[in-house]
Amino acid sequence: MTRKRGARSDSAAAGELQVFKAQFFRALAHPTRIRMLEILVRGGRTVQELQEALALDQPIVSQQLAVLRNQGVVATQKEGASVRYALRDPLVGALLEVARRIFDNRLGTSTGLLRELRRERR
Repeated sequence: MTRKRGARSDSAAAGELQVFKAQFFRALAHPTRIRMLEILVRGGRTVQELQEALALDQPIVSQQLAVLRNQGVVATQKEGASVRYALRDPLVGALLEVARRIFDNRLGTSTGLLRELRRERR
């Protein structure tokens, strides 16, 4: 009986881990949030700086940052009247780079998308 309880406990923990992973990737699964992260890889930015870089209205930027913040992908630091957003873990940048390499491999036959992906690295 003890073994079955332990197995259930391990199974429940594994299920929770899968949910945690899915929530993390769900937070990344939006074009605007990916663009934000690609900017934040280069350093922290305020909402206004992100708004200008993305050419989006402030409410949209704030809404997308809230998703990233709620999942612990970005951290905030108060600077006077502004709040600066930065990656909580620099490995997010490494994850984005690995994704770019995967896309590079997959898009080999689609020259237009491949050109855009390679230009994005600059």
